[in-house]
Amino acid sequence: MTAIQKPAPQAPPLDTTAFDELRRSFRGELLLPVTPGYDTARRIWNGAIDRRPACIARCTGVADVVAAVRFARERDLEIAVRGGGHNVAGTAVCDDGVVIDLSSMRAVSVDPAGRRARVQGGALWGDVDHETQAHGLATTGGIVGHTGVAGLTLGGGIGFLMRKHGLSVDNLLAAEVVTAEGGIVRASADEHPDLFWALRGGGGNFGVVTSFQYRLHPVGPTVVAGPVFWAADDTTDVLRFYREFAAEAPDELGSIVRLGTVPPLPVISEELHWRPAIAVICCHAGTVEQGESAVRALRRFGKPLVDLLAPSPYAAFQCGLDDTVLHGWHYYWKSTNLAGLSDDATAVVADHAYTAGSPRSYAVMFHLGGAVARVPRAATAYAAREVPHNIIIDAVWRPEESGEHAAAETAWARRFLQALQPHRAGGVYVNFLDSDDDASRVREAYGDQIYRRLAEIKAEYDPDNVFHHNKNIRPG
Repeated sequence: MTAIQKPAPQAPPLDTTAFDELRRSFRGELLLPVTPGYDTARRIWNGAIDRRPACIARCTGVADVVAAVRFARERDLEIAVRGGGHNVAGTAVCDDGVVIDLSSMRAVSVDPAGRRARVQGGALWGDVDHETQAHGLATTGGIVGHTGVAGLTLGGGIGFLMRKHGLSVDNLLAAEVVTAEGGIVRASADEHPDLFWALRGGGGNFGVVTSFQYRLHPVGPTVVAGPVFWAADDTTDVLRFYREFAAEAPDELGSIVRLGTVPPLPVISEELHWRPAIAVICCHAGTVEQGESAVRALRRFGKPLVDLLAPSPYAAFQCGLDDTVLHGWHYYWKSTNLAGLSDDATAVVADHAYTAGSPRSYAVMFHLGGAVARVPRAATAYAAREVPHNIIIDAVWRPEESGEHAAAETAWARRFLQALQPHRAGGVYVNFLDSDDDASRVREAYGDQIYRRLAEIKAEYDPDNVFHHNKNIRPG
C-alpha cells in the first residue's frame, strides 16, 4: 500500500506591522516578502544562493544604516550586510533576518589635487574607476568591474595594481563605520587605530562600513593591458615561461593566469569561443612605452591563439572580464596560496585545469610580490605578505544545469584543490573562501597571531558577534 503523505505545514504569515516602527526612522525602501521587487532584491551575484530575509532595508545614507542596525538588534534579528553582493559564499543575504542593503549608496567623490577618493559602501569597482580615471588616477581594485568595493577591500583587495601600489587595504586612509551598538565611528591611523588595523583584511566582522577613503595614484588613462591566449596543449610550456617572466617582471606589471576556455567575447573570433586555452592577462601601470617593453617577450612566446595585449583605456580594461562571470550563474570556489610554480606544481595545474565538465569553469593564478611583500606582515590584518602566487578554482554552471552537473563541478574544484596540497603555502585569501570553508580555514587565512588580535578587537567592537554572517571571527 502506498503511504499517504501529509502536506507540509505552512509557515505562519509574516507580521509586516513589526517593521512599521523602522519605517518611521528610515528614508530608504523597505522590501518585505509581500513587496513588489522583493525577489529581485534578494538575488545576489551567485545564483546558487537562495535565501529569504524578513526585510531588505535599502539604505540611502548612514542614518538609515544606524536605524536598521538598532532595529534588528532590539528584536534579535539576524543581520546580513550587502555591498556589491559579490561574495561567492552568499554572506550578503540571510534567511528570516534583516539585510542592510547599501546598493543605493554608490557615490564616489574624487579630490584630484590631494589624490584622494571617498567611496560609499555600496559602490562597485567600476564606479570607482569611472570617476578616478577622469583625473588619470586609480587605486588597487578588483579584476571585475561589478565586484563590490566594500567586500573586496575588507578582505585585503588584490588586483592588477597591487605590485606597484599595494593592496586595496594598503591604500585605505580612513573608513566610516556603524558599530554593533548603532554608533558611528571614524577609523584611521589616528582615530580608533585598532579598528582601522582590523578593517584592513579582517572582513565584515567589525561593523557596517558606510564609506572608504582611498589614496590614489597616477595611472593611465591609457595602459598596456589585455590577455594573450595559447592552446591548452601548450599549458606546461606557457607556465614554465611565465614562472621566469613573472619573477623578473617590474612592479608596474600586474599579471594573472587564467586556465579554462576562451570566453565568447565580441573581440574574439567565434571559432575560438569555448576552446580550452591558457591566458596570461597583464596590466602595466606605467607609460605605454614602458608597458610595451615589459610585455614584449610574453607576446612573442610560442604561437598564441589570439593576442589582445595592447594599449587600452584602463577603465575599459578593468571591466573587460565582467561578461565572463555573469550575475545569476551558479558558482563554487576553492582556493589556496601557492609556495611557487615548480615543475610539479605546474604539472598539477595543467592536469586538472581542463577536466571540468562546464566550459564556464576555470582557474586563476594571481602573481603577488612587489609592493604587497614590502609591507610588514603585522601592519594590517591581511597576512599573506610573503606569498608569491595564489590560485582560485572556480566551478561555474548555469541555473538550468543544477543537480548532477552542479555536483560534478564542485567535485572537480575539490579534487583540484586536493591535488595542490603538496604545493601550498600557508594561508588562503579570505575573500576566496566559500560557504563550506569552516572556521579552521578562516583561522588559516590569518595565522594564529593575527587571528588572536582580530578576536580581541572583535570583542571590543562586537562582543555579541552581531556581525557573524561573514567569514566569522568570534570575539576572543
